[in-house]
Amino acid sequence: MPWAESKGTPLGTSFLEISLFVVPNLRIRRQYAVYYSDFWSADGVTLPSKRHCSVILIWQSGSFTMNALRHHYPEYLIEATGLGLLMIAASLVTAIFEHPASPIHQAIPDPLLRRFLIGIGMGLTVISIIYSPWGKQSGAHINPVVTLTFFRLGKVKPIDAFFYIAAQFVGGLLGMVLAVNLLGDAIVHPSVNYIVTVPGGPGVVIAFFAEFMISFGIMMMILLVSNISKLARFTGLFAGILITLYITLEAPLSGMSMNPARTLASAIPAQNWTAIWVYFTAPLLGMLFASEVYVRLQGQEAVRCAKLHHQNNKRCIFRCNYSHPKGFDLSDPLPRKGRYS
Repeated sequence: MPWAESKGTPLGTSFLEISLFVVPNLRIRRQYAVYYSDFWSADGVTLPSKRHCSVILIWQSGSFTMNALRHHYPEYLIEATGLGLLMIAASLVTAIFEHPASPIHQAIPDPLLRRFLIGIGMGLTVISIIYSPWGKQSGAHINPVVTLTFFRLGKVKPIDAFFYIAAQFVGGLLGMVLAVNLLGDAIVHPSVNYIVTVPGGPGVVIAFFAEFMISFGIMMMILLVSNISKLARFTGLFAGILITLYITLEAPLSGMSMNPARTLASAIPAQNWTAIWVYFTAPLLGMLFASEVYVRLQGQEAVRCAKLHHQNNKRCIFRCNYSHPKGFDLSDPLPRKGRYS
C-alpha cells in the first residue's frame, strides 16, 4: 500500500522534499496525521526526523473518498432527497395559490394572505423534513450554505461537506425536474415560472440586503436555539415559523431563497439567470456572519453539533459534543489543539 512521507528540510528552506515509500501493516486512527516531532511512531514503526523541522504526512491513497461514500452515503442521499422534496412541495404549493386557473387563487384575491398560506405550507414542509427519521439522521441541512457554515464552525469534516453540498445541488435539480413533469404547463405560467427567485421591484441591492438579513436571522436562530438544552428540540419548529414569516413578508423583495441550490434548481429549467450571484453570495455571507457573531458571544466550543435535531437515537456523523449511549457513539470528537484533522 503506497504511503507518502514529507521528510525534514533544514530550517529556513521554503520547500518540502517528497518521497514515496511503503510501510507495511501501518495503521493509524485518523485518515491522516501531521505531527512535528523528533520521532513519531505507529504500531511499532518509528519514523525519524532528527535535527530538522519535519512534517510527517501520512495518508492511505484513495481512502478518504471511498470510506466516506461507503459509510456515510445514507446521509448524502437523505440530503439530496430532502431538498428534492422541498422543491416539489414549493412548486405544488405555489401553483395552487398563484396560478390564475386555480380555484384557491380565485377565492383569495389578497396576495399577502396567499403568501402567508404558502409560507405555512412551506414551513410545515421544512418542519416535517427536520423531524422525519431521515432528517434526524442527516441533520436536515438541505442547504449548501448551512453545511458550509457548520464546516466553518468545525462540526462537519471536509469530505462530508463536499458530498453534502454535491447531493443538495443534485437533489434540488432532480426534484425540480419531477415537479415540472407533475405540473406540466402550470409551472411554466408566468405566475409560477418554475418558482424562480429573482429580485423584486425595489431592485438588486435591496434583494441582496434582504437575502443577507434573512440568512443571518435563520442561522443565528439555529445556533442560539440548538445549543440551549431546554430549547434544542424545538429548533425545527422555530425554523418553520421563520420560513413562514420570511415568505409572507420578504418574498416580494428577493423571492426568499437563502439557498443557492434551491435557486439554481429553478434557474436551470427556467433559463432565468437574473442576478443569480445574489443568491450565491448574500446567503453565504449572512450565515457566516451569524456564525462569527455567535462565536464571539458564546465561543466556538458552545456549538454542540451540526444537526438541527439531536434528541433522537439516530447516528451522528459530525464532530459532535453530545454524549451518546455506550455502544452507539458514532461521532468524532473535536480535534485536539495543536493537531490537524
